[in-house]
Amino acid sequence: MNNFKNYLMTLICLALTSCSTVPTSVNDNSLKDRYDIQPAKIPKLEYNTTIGKLYKEEFLKNPELSGASLINNGIEAFLARAAFARLATKTIEVQTYIYNNDPTSKVLLHELVQAANRGVKVKILVDDNGMDSDLSDILLLDFHKNIEVKVFNTFKYREHIVRYPQFLFDFNRLNSRMHNKMFVVDGVSVIIGGRNLANNYFDSDKNTNFSDTDVVFIGKIAREAQESFYKYWNYHLAIPAYLFPDRKDIDKAKQEIENLKDKKIIEGFNFYNKIMNYIITEFKEKRTKFEWGKGAIISDSPQKIDASKNEKLNTISPILKALKVLWNNTKNNIYISSAYFVPGELGTNELVKELNKGIDLTIITNSLSSTDAPAVYAAWERYRKDLLKAGANIYEFMNTGLKLKGKQISSFASLHSKTMVFDEKISWIGSFNLDPRSALLNSEIVAVFENENFAKQLVNMIKGEMKKSWKVELEGNKTIWVGYDEQTNNKIIEKTAPNTTFWGRLFNKILKIIPESLV
Repeated sequence: MNNFKNYLMTLICLALTSCSTVPTSVNDNSLKDRYDIQPAKIPKLEYNTTIGKLYKEEFLKNPELSGASLINNGIEAFLARAAFARLATKTIEVQTYIYNNDPTSKVLLHELVQAANRGVKVKILVDDNGMDSDLSDILLLDFHKNIEVKVFNTFKYREHIVRYPQFLFDFNRLNSRMHNKMFVVDGVSVIIGGRNLANNYFDSDKNTNFSDTDVVFIGKIAREAQESFYKYWNYHLAIPAYLFPDRKDIDKAKQEIENLKDKKIIEGFNFYNKIMNYIITEFKEKRTKFEWGKGAIISDSPQKIDASKNEKLNTISPILKALKVLWNNTKNNIYISSAYFVPGELGTNELVKELNKGIDLTIITNSLSSTDAPAVYAAWERYRKDLLKAGANIYEFMNTGLKLKGKQISSFASLHSKTMVFDEKISWIGSFNLDPRSALLNSEIVAVFENENFAKQLVNMIKGEMKKSWKVELEGNKTIWVGYDEQTNNKIIEKTAPNTTFWGRLFNKILKIIPESLV
């Protein structure tokens, strides 16, 4: 049967284009004959690094604690990654679902190359579904002696036109993706949250930007994040970049990154370097505010990706187990900010139980007009009314563009955050969406952190998102959306999904036929 599938796929491929191929597993016997692909060891934890020396006293005095610093917006999220790359002494590990070969990402790659030139060992792991091209600069970095790049869960045939036909023959594996995101430096600091590597995750796109949440952790959580990274790095679905046939010429890539001849680009880099120097000085002088508390990384096993369908259905994610414990121990309130929120019958029942116990539940998710996944919104609508009737406070994010310090920086905005706060004491930040895809299909990672001051900061960030959202209410048995005019502050009531067309709403109704397990 497998031979027949391969034969049919080859015929499809030949009919459409001449296809290059890559392996889908390093356990392929033909690879073992030609390449010596060995598992990498987790680097020894050392404190003789720039960041390690700064916080060595805190790390040794309270090894079970972690420090947390909330990142306020996309620009800060980018600058934090760039600054920590400059602070790196020994290692950087980057794990991402999406990499777009755009200007912001290229600047970050420049920082990784500069770190590697100093002798820092850099490892980059990107999911194949999130890579826009085999000609992306990210694959080229593998040529550097101090940089290794791997692509996770590959499509065997490389041209995008034949990606969808491959789902017909390997649906279970290809429909499950590595959704984890982290940026680890020297095993003692990590940036973790919902952001991928692309312009629109760092408030740098003129059209669409994602409102998201990242946190810098130092200490125990960072080390646990690094350990999680190596589980994926050493898994058989992680394919080294040097096995990809269509990479650009390395000399051309170096020229693109290093030869900044344009005067405006040079001026921009000079300004950027001033900002970098300021951020690094602030950090080195320990003026970056960290809240300290107990915390842990909770992550899926990479085996979740290629597990059988029955194994996926019958195995409860460790993240879901942890979530249930937190729900059951909550006494006062829960704040949820989830870009893609499909609780399902079981999840809805759990939340209704919390509401019936007197828990104050606030949920913010995307509106129909702001979502980049309409099928997910259609699934969410099945549960919204039950939660409203039970007393949940529900908000749906407006699409009216992203502002930073009063300045309009994009014409369209979408929520991408995946955060929760329990009793304004325990925070939850990571890549996990409250939907069937995160629960059953994709691999995910979250950080759980206990500190009241930090939790209140995160609640304030969520409340800021609420101010840019429609309040969803019931008028009798009908759903209405309540908002306020930005100029006059007059109350606005919408009786159909705001900022949508008749055809958009009709399409939304059609999408309801899609099973939740596929959204």
